[in-house]
Amino acid sequence: MTEVPNPNIIDADTLTGEMRPIRRMVIALGSNLGERFGNLQGAVSSLADTPDVWVTGVSPVYESEPVGCPEGAGPFLNAVVLADTTLSASRLMDRALAIEDAFDRMRSDERNAPRTLDVDLIVVGDRRSEKPSLQLPHPRAHERAFVLQPWLDLEPDAQFLDRGPVAELLSAVGTDGLKLRDDLVLEFE
Repeated sequence: MTEVPNPNIIDADTLTGEMRPIRRMVIALGSNLGERFGNLQGAVSSLADTPDVWVTGVSPVYESEPVGCPEGAGPFLNAVVLADTTLSASRLMDRALAIEDAFDRMRSDERNAPRTLDVDLIVVGDRRSEKPSLQLPHPRAHERAFVLQPWLDLEPDAQFLDRGPVAELLSAVGTDGLKLRDDLVLEFE
């Protein structure tokens, strides 16, 4: 992941004419309630419809066993989205939360409760944040095969900010409980 702008995107502030930096971002999606695949497709479409966000790739869909969820939680469908953006990380977080809300994400005090949709910012360029409302890079994604494998499918040479090559991280974590769902294909154009 680098801060090198995408040469196919030229973006200037419409009021000042100043150039805004274009950052590469990785977003993880997950759903284990309701119409799981439809929720993921809706999230991809919502991201693609976001002004100043350009989706450049969507991973294959994987099914995974729930991690750290309450007993009886069903399996997740997961995918990763790669995009370029000129939005700030805090604006992206607001957008992620709005997308979750649009798909009836219910928040509870129970940690890792089942949910219709999870939209997690994994990395946004080289941005770092330790605010409770925005942690970048994502603090646990480097331990999650359901994030690492789909990301690796899109970028075989991917580097996780402050953690190293995604391929090495995935090798350390393993892929037990992760199943490719090649019968499900997300569209983004």
